[in-house]
Amino acid sequence: MQVFAGPRARARLLEAGLRADDVRAVPAAAGGPKGLVLIPLDRLLFGHWLHRAGGIVHLLGASIGAWRMASACLGDADVALARLAEDYITQTYEHEPGRPPQASHVSAVFGAKLAEHFGGREHEILRHPRWRLHVFTSHGRHLLARQGRWRTPLGYAGAFFGNALHRRALGGWLERVVFSDPRDALPLPLADLRGRQVALSTANLQPAVLASCSIPFWLDAVHDIPGGPRGAYWDGGITDYHLHLDYAAIADGIVLYPHFQPRIVPGWLDKPWTRRHRASRWLDNLVVLAPHPDWVRTLPGGKLPDRGDFEAYGDDEAGRQRAWRAALAQSQRLAEDFDRLARQDSVQALPLP
Repeated sequence: MQVFAGPRARARLLEAGLRADDVRAVPAAAGGPKGLVLIPLDRLLFGHWLHRAGGIVHLLGASIGAWRMASACLGDADVALARLAEDYITQTYEHEPGRPPQASHVSAVFGAKLAEHFGGREHEILRHPRWRLHVFTSHGRHLLARQGRWRTPLGYAGAFFGNALHRRALGGWLERVVFSDPRDALPLPLADLRGRQVALSTANLQPAVLASCSIPFWLDAVHDIPGGPRGAYWDGGITDYHLHLDYAAIADGIVLYPHFQPRIVPGWLDKPWTRRHRASRWLDNLVVLAPHPDWVRTLPGGKLPDRGDFEAYGDDEAGRQRAWRAALAQSQRLAEDFDRLARQDSVQALPLP
C-alpha cells in the first residue's frame, strides 16, 4: 500500500501517525469492480479501527462507493461488507449470446439485491450513532430530465461536450443531488457544481443508492426519488467520479480516502482531461490509501477488476468470478498494510500527484 496526502495531512501524519480520532470524513469513489479490492480495508476500518475513536464521521459515496458506505452504516458492518463483495462477484444477468443484458433487466435484478441488503434496515443506517451517510447522484436536466430512447444519448452527448469546455458547464445537463443524513450537515461546501442536498430517509435510501449505481445505458435511470426533485437520476460518478471536493474546509482532522489509485478525478466525463486530475488546495487535509502498482501487477490479468471483464470473459462466468475472488483474497494485504501503518507513531506520506 502507498500513502499519499496533502500538505496539511502530511504534517499531521509525521507528527502523530494515523489516528482514528483524527478522521472526520471517508469518501468512497465510483469505479465499479475496482472497488472490490478496497472491501477488506473497509471491513477493518468500519468493523474495527474507527470504533476506537469517538465523534461523528461523514461517509460520502458515489456508485459502488455509495453501496460500500451504506453497508458500513449497518450494525454488522464487517458482515455487511463481506456480503457486498460476495454479491458483487456473483452477479449474473440473463442475456442473448454475444449481447449485453437489457438495462431494465440489470436494474430490476440489482434493485432486488439492494432490497435484500437494506430492506427493513434503513433505520439502522439513519440511526447509526457515529456514521453520517451522504449518497451522491446525478440528476438529469433538460433532455436528461427523463430517460428516453433518443433524448438520453443526445443529452449525454451535450453533457460530454459541455464538460469538455468547462466542468461547470456540466451543470447545464446534470446536477449533483446528494441524499444526506439529516442529523448533521455535510461539513464542506458543494458550490463547485450545480446541485442540491436532500434529506436521506427510509423512503429514499434504497432508490438513492440504486440511482447512484445506475450507470447510463447499462442500467435504467431511477425516476422521481421521494423527497428529491422530480426527474431522472443516474450514477453519482458522472458528476463525482472520485469526489474531488473542498475537504480543506473541514477545519480540523483529516479526510481518510481508501482509493484504488492516487489521483482524484472529479467526474466520470473528466477522465480524458488529465489536467483536471491534479491535486488542488481542496485536498490539503486528504490522506489517500492506494494499492502499490507492483502489487496490482500480481492480480489476475495484472490489473484491478473492471467492467471490461464482463466482455473479456463473455459467458465464462465461472472464470470471471474466480479472477475476482482471487483479487479480493489478495486484497487482504491492503488491510494488513494499513494495520501496520496505524500502529506507527509517525507515518511518512507521498505528496498527492
